[in-house]
Amino acid sequence: YTRGTVTAFSPFDARADAEALRKAMKGMGTDEETVLKILTSRNNAQRQEIAAAFKTLFGRDLVDDLKSELTGKFETLMVSLMRPTAIFDAHALKHAIKGAGTNEKVLTEILASRTPAEVRNIKQVYLQEYEANLEDKITGETSGYFQRLLVVLLQANRDPDGRVDEGLVEQDAQVLFRAGELKWGTDEEKFITILGTRSISHLRRVFDKYMTISGFQIEETIDRETSGDLEKLLLAVVKCIRSVPAYFAETLYYSMKGAGTDDDTLIRVMVSRSEIDLLDIRQEFRKNFAKSLHQMIQKDTSGDYRKALLLLCGGDD
Repeated sequence: YTRGTVTAFSPFDARADAEALRKAMKGMGTDEETVLKILTSRNNAQRQEIAAAFKTLFGRDLVDDLKSELTGKFETLMVSLMRPTAIFDAHALKHAIKGAGTNEKVLTEILASRTPAEVRNIKQVYLQEYEANLEDKITGETSGYFQRLLVVLLQANRDPDGRVDEGLVEQDAQVLFRAGELKWGTDEEKFITILGTRSISHLRRVFDKYMTISGFQIEETIDRETSGDLEKLLLAVVKCIRSVPAYFAETLYYSMKGAGTDDDTLIRVMVSRSEIDLLDIRQEFRKNFAKSLHQMIQKDTSGDYRKALLLLCGGDD
């Protein structure tokens, strides 16, 4: 079961695709159209088979060839599509905590939205690929309550969904209310523990109960009582608990809204969700922003980059 726009291509022939790609990049000038059509219509597992066939047939590395033949955002998008799924998030995190300045936005987006199983997998892959401990790397580059919530999320020990205990819902909602609205200064620790460890279905009930008790959405309280990176992370966690596709629809919308496009975010979300829930994201986008994701990409991007993104988007709503 997948709500992705990209699924396994059939009938699939890795060698034929490898030959077509080689032909598209050989000699003077590159046939970008062929490259983008093949790579956006095969799923990630198939792209890995194409890369293996490419090496077998030509003794060349497909990703290296893409890097030398393509440029700009289009190159970034094609190379991102070639990254094995398991490595994709680990790679994004590695680059978010590399060198001068940490990209908190990337840490927030990935750790707030991935399932506990996905987070455990990311940690394992990170260790294999980079021979480093992801948690150590993140704690070395972050601080305060922002760091603590990231560490809680990295533990990937959220309670599994089960029967919701209404008494516990009431209790958690009261604790959050007292920690946020009633106290001068917020008890951040309570927010971190409850939002980082309770089950999704439990927290959805807690948010409803919080609204009943306080008259506020929990997002409004977080907005008023916290600031900076912690605020952004708390909001991302709350939004993902309510609906991961809605969170990504909003992330995509703001990556394109206004002057200039945040292409890194646009590429990261389109690639990472293309086989998971991009159909649901499109639905939420249409519902919440009075236009389709397809229309916004169309308006905001150009050239082969646009063509490839629209193919990944997979249709208008």
